[in-house]
Amino acid sequence: MVPANVRHNSGGNVYNAALAAELAALGAAVETCPLDGDWPGGSAGDRLRLATLLHAGPDGGQARAGGPATAGAATAGSAARGTVTVVDSLLACGAPDELEAAAAAGNRVWILLHMPLPDHPERERRALQAAAGVICTSGSAAADIRARHGLDGLRVALPGTAPAPLAAGSLSTGVPHLIAVAALLPNKDQSLLLDALARLTDVPWTASLIGSDTADPAYAAQLRTSVERLGLAGRVRIPGELGGPALDAEWDAADLSLLISRAETYGLVVTESLARGIPVVVREGSGAVEALAAGTLPGSPAPDSPGPGLPGAAVGLGTDPAPLAYLLRRWLDDPGLRDRWREAAAAARGRLPGWDTTARTALGFLSAEPTETTETVKTGETGPPRNHPARVDTAS
Repeated sequence: MVPANVRHNSGGNVYNAALAAELAALGAAVETCPLDGDWPGGSAGDRLRLATLLHAGPDGGQARAGGPATAGAATAGSAARGTVTVVDSLLACGAPDELEAAAAAGNRVWILLHMPLPDHPERERRALQAAAGVICTSGSAAADIRARHGLDGLRVALPGTAPAPLAAGSLSTGVPHLIAVAALLPNKDQSLLLDALARLTDVPWTASLIGSDTADPAYAAQLRTSVERLGLAGRVRIPGELGGPALDAEWDAADLSLLISRAETYGLVVTESLARGIPVVVREGSGAVEALAAGTLPGSPAPDSPGPGLPGAAVGLGTDPAPLAYLLRRWLDDPGLRDRWREAAAAARGRLPGWDTTARTALGFLSAEPTETTETVKTGETGPPRNHPARVDTAS
């Protein structure tokens, strides 16, 4: 069960779709139930539709988002058939009453937790406690939940990465090109990036800020105004959300990727960059640091520590753009540094886990007997038990 109200390209949507496809490839029968509404939290009507789906299950006849299925109609049958319902945390963590009722009725409902919901701590805690299990999509998300709620037994299935061609970069132009792929939202802090770039106009570079401009139109308009105000017109493009050949062309031209979100539980765009051999700059202290380390060898230095072999760096940031401007100037002024980061990113390409690894890990968790003792396991450390098929309600 996935939220239908997140209509821009988000990491959660990408994860959900890839997980559903790979679970099906592994032989699980997967049905996707998108649920519209004012999530997280939802209205009373939104939560009633969620409750209806939780009780009806995938074989409840008319059990579709917004459909008139009868609550409880297939509860016992779904449990007997080995059905597992996986609910995106954006839906589940704002609806503890509905999760508790589903658990009391004997439904196996798991939560797929993409990110904590700091505005709903008590509801989140109750929902997580009611779930049959919780799969976190990053180690940082699991650590946050464990620290906030004291919960044990959290599982981790790190995101995979789809193979991608090696980016050519600026070989044809000789002008370094920077790319920031993220929805235009205040949390992604493209405003700070523009302020940093405005301090570097004495050296050649170009940049593209690519992402949905409909999620927060006012912020998107502010960014475009800032490009003009800061004298960056002609250097910085803000084309909105791209896909297909247009996005492929932007990736191919990139020499450096940036994800400096104020809060990030993982940051799929980081590993998507590394899959193309593009180094990445992330914000220190965010979950994007975990993603930056995904392709490094065991024993490599942390991304926020100096040392060879890192495919980029983590920079400590608050509201002052100076540290980011300083790091970018170093990268722009030092061809050797650019080469080292690029070589490290190219080497990381072959070490990134695929989405099939994510699905095998998740299916191993979901196929386990409910009475089994569980512990936190990261992607790649386990797989589905042999000859133990499961039906999974999950995301697409």
